[in-house]
Amino acid sequence: SLEVHMSKKQPNIILIMSDDLGYEVLGCNGGTTYKTPRLDQLAQNGMRFENAHVMPLCTPTRVSLMTGKYNFRNYIGFGLIRPEETTFGHIFSNSGYNTCISGKWQLYSYNTLDEAPEMRSKGQTIENAGFDEFCVWHAHHTEEKGSRYKDPIIYQNGQYRDDTEGKYGEDVFCDYIIDYIGRKKDDDNPFFVYWPMAATHKPHEPTPDSPEWDDFEPGSNKYRGSRTFDEVEKDQKVDDDPKFYKDMVEYHDKVIGRLVDYLDQENLSEDTLIIYLGDNGSPHDVCSMVHAHNEICGGKGKTNDRGTHVPLICAMPGTIKAGEVNADMIETTDYLPTMFDVAGIEAPNNYILDGKSFYPQLTGHNGNPRDWMFFHFEPMNPRIIPGKENVMDAAIRYARNLDWNLYETGELYDLRSDIDEDLPIYESDDTEEQAKARASLKPIFSQMVP
Repeated sequence: SLEVHMSKKQPNIILIMSDDLGYEVLGCNGGTTYKTPRLDQLAQNGMRFENAHVMPLCTPTRVSLMTGKYNFRNYIGFGLIRPEETTFGHIFSNSGYNTCISGKWQLYSYNTLDEAPEMRSKGQTIENAGFDEFCVWHAHHTEEKGSRYKDPIIYQNGQYRDDTEGKYGEDVFCDYIIDYIGRKKDDDNPFFVYWPMAATHKPHEPTPDSPEWDDFEPGSNKYRGSRTFDEVEKDQKVDDDPKFYKDMVEYHDKVIGRLVDYLDQENLSEDTLIIYLGDNGSPHDVCSMVHAHNEICGGKGKTNDRGTHVPLICAMPGTIKAGEVNADMIETTDYLPTMFDVAGIEAPNNYILDGKSFYPQLTGHNGNPRDWMFFHFEPMNPRIIPGKENVMDAAIRYARNLDWNLYETGELYDLRSDIDEDLPIYESDDTEEQAKARASLKPIFSQMVP
């Protein structure tokens, strides 16, 4: 007899975001430098997107992701989210979901005492971010944040943990999520879990699977102990060695696999949508091979493809067909409306939502794919221009589709032949085709005002 799977409640949602991991890193996207079997398998069991783009740095992406809004509406500075901002934590909690965040926060206070101290403590506290439970790194001041990897400094539900010596941050975050789901899985209400990973951000350090793990002392930039290594002497600096990026990519893949396995063991996979993405491109000092012949160096912080093109995988057996590949453009503001559709919940009254749901695509329909993506990118703290209080002088604004990228300042790039944007095309030099592309993208900017 054929068993028909009927869910008793709204779907659970797990949103996982890698830190500093571009599209080219994953094997399922053609990457050959790293082994990512668990994410490759997730893609085989679900839907992989070829054209997902985010902001070029973590805070702009996170603020947009958590609110569904473009950064010109609510960006106040790097490492900060406005204290009064409504996040998806608030919305899902208010809609009856059990909510948990486990991973990197870094949205309350970023600046040190000697660098723009007026921006200290100007963000949102983790306690007020709308989540029922939290287990996070970098909840408070930057100079006190400590390690996010070996012997991590973890702030959990109002207290710092004292049991993390010898542990690895990403294991702590995954363990907490598994424990949380274990406590909530039989609840009448569904759960929403946000895992903003610490990996694979610098410092690039040994993982528990690295031979150097036992003798590495976090924060000291050197090894301890008497062992000698082939590549690194015990007292040589190892903090930020790009060679450990590979170890970190592969360990973070393994940890994600552990959560996926847990969902399978508990028969939760068909009731749970997993969304996995990256927060920006890979670090600029990390170069990765795609197939056997193409080397791509990371573009974190750049507004070109290498800075914004990230992996996106969605899996929910029974709802999302296995092995699907989707070429639609997806941008940072699209995740919140998509999750609203999945959960069957409405945005709060008068809530501005800039994104477009791609839930129809997940369920096998054409949906309403976007014709363009818009980016309002403020790398660091915005500075107000007198007389133009709504305009940020640090902002880089551009609109693009798969073939063309147009900056508000007038430079047009042909992405078919110039993916790294080395050859700007100015309006006075436009061919007929270039003029048409410019005309299609230029009106977008006038829509994008606070």
